[in-house]
Amino acid sequence: MRYFQLDEDQEVLKDLIIGVLEIEDERYETDPAIAGVLAKVDRDLFVQIHESAQAVPEGKNKTLKLWLQIAAVAAVLAVVYIGVYFFNNQSEKVATVPVTTVHDIKPGDFGATLTLANGRKISLANASKGEIGRESGIVITKSGDGKLVYRVSEKVSDPNASNTLSTARGETYQVRLPDGSLVYLNAASSLTYTTSLIENGKRVVTLSGEGYFEVAKDKQHPFIVKTDRQEVEVLGTHFNISSYADDEIEKTTLLEGSVKLSASGNYKLLRPGQQARLSAGKIKIIETDTDLAVAWKNNEFVVESEHIETIMKMISRWYNLEVVYVGEKTTQRFSGKVSRFDKLSKVLEIVESTGEAHFDVKGRTVYVSK
Repeated sequence: MRYFQLDEDQEVLKDLIIGVLEIEDERYETDPAIAGVLAKVDRDLFVQIHESAQAVPEGKNKTLKLWLQIAAVAAVLAVVYIGVYFFNNQSEKVATVPVTTVHDIKPGDFGATLTLANGRKISLANASKGEIGRESGIVITKSGDGKLVYRVSEKVSDPNASNTLSTARGETYQVRLPDGSLVYLNAASSLTYTTSLIENGKRVVTLSGEGYFEVAKDKQHPFIVKTDRQEVEVLGTHFNISSYADDEIEKTTLLEGSVKLSASGNYKLLRPGQQARLSAGKIKIIETDTDLAVAWKNNEFVVESEHIETIMKMISRWYNLEVVYVGEKTTQRFSGKVSRFDKLSKVLEIVESTGEAHFDVKGRTVYVSK
């Protein structure tokens, strides 16, 4: 501070200030925000110095002019240091704000395991296209588009030989049955059937989990889908059954045709656009948006006014995750749509953006809090 007190050191003071400014310019010239502030300060101070210099009579007091210039330069120095301090501290504050980071987990994919009657297991994701097995007069192939296809090549030698197609969590698959019916299996599901498909004059399959059925028409052989809680009988139609063991309600949704449901001695007929909800042996029929029920088949998550538990079950099955709830669960209902091929982070961010749920991912466990 002694340079502000001695007249003979004014030039030295000026040189020191300019030197410091040049050092700071080199240090911060690459920062666009700081550069913008400095540019504005330079323009304003230049105008003030110019006006102040003109206001002083020529030859009257050269020392005053010099002091005006020095004061202006000192002001720039002060502004620089204040600005630098502000920006540096703001950066530190931003860096310390807790940010929710989500460990990215890839979505599920096409894959399943086929268990033949002799106990042999075939991983379909790794199997080559073409014939993968022959059993009891049935040829089993993997088609060019990845479907499992059954074809009767000769008289079925063992009509009771049973096959099971199963998907793990994070898998989905399609099978073309011997009668031409197409079945889509959702994650964590299984479909069991005889290689001939015929049992006592009926086409019979047993479902666990969720499946979408496009049943080939055959009036002589009704198509039966059995689950742990009900039987669904059709002739030729498109419908979806969700029958997960950990779901309280089993849902059957009809897109076209007609189906008959039976459970605990109760019988109901479904029309297209209706959904049967089975709980505690009782069947309730409601009108529904069928697109919601089959969105998974089209590789989408679509929910409308659903609780967080329902959404997290869908996510856990597809991404192969465990879900743990921390504290009180949100009672908010959620609606939305997102691709099932998106990574976990995007799906969770969409739900979290509502402000009604928070997620913390550790390994393959998602902790959900309000």
